[in-house]
Amino acid sequence: MAKVESTYLNMALTLVVITLIVSTTLGYVYEFTKEPIAAAKLAKQRKAIDAVVGEHDNDPLADKYKMAAPGLKDSLEVYPALRDGSEEGLAVKTFSPKGYGGNVWLMVGFLPDGTIKDISVLEHKETPGLGSKMSEPKFLDQFKNQNPEEFQLKVQKDGGNVDALTGATISSRAFSQAVQTAYDAIKEGGTSE
Repeated sequence: MAKVESTYLNMALTLVVITLIVSTTLGYVYEFTKEPIAAAKLAKQRKAIDAVVGEHDNDPLADKYKMAAPGLKDSLEVYPALRDGSEEGLAVKTFSPKGYGGNVWLMVGFLPDGTIKDISVLEHKETPGLGSKMSEPKFLDQFKNQNPEEFQLKVQKDGGNVDALTGATISSRAFSQAVQTAYDAIKEGGTSE
C-alpha cells in the first residue's frame, strides 16, 4: 500500500472529517438521552415535593408558580400541595449561592402557618464527608417542625439556632440562608410571575 504524503491539506481534511464524525455522534447521543434525563430530573423533583409536603391530591408540578425572592435576582418555584381543595402546605425550590462548592439547592416544605415540615437536598457540590452531610437526618431533623419566626435560621456561631456541621460552617450557613430565603419569599408573598 502506498504511503500518503503528509501535507497541510491532508492534515486539515483529516481533522475536518474527524470533527464532523464526532460532532454528529454527539448530536445523536444528546437527542437519544435528552428525554430520559428530563424524565429522571422531573421524577426526582416530584419525589422531593412529595417528601417535604406529605399527602396531597393535586399535582403540585402542574400547579407551580414562581415567586420573587427578597435579595435575589432569580425567582423561586413554589409548588402548592392541596387536599380536597384546601392548602396543606407549600414546597419551595430554593437555593443559596454561598455554598463552599457553589449553589446549594433545596426543596423546603412549609405548613400553612409557615412551620417547616421537611427539607430535601436537591443538589450541591459541597465537600464529601463534610458539607455533604447536610443531606443526613442528623442535620436535617433540627429544622423539622420549626417556625422561622422563633427559630433563627443562622448557625449558632452567628447567633442563630442551627447546629452547624463540624468542619462545614460555610455549607451550614448556605443551607440556612436557602431556607431563610424560601421562608421570606412565602412570608412576604413575593410577586408571582
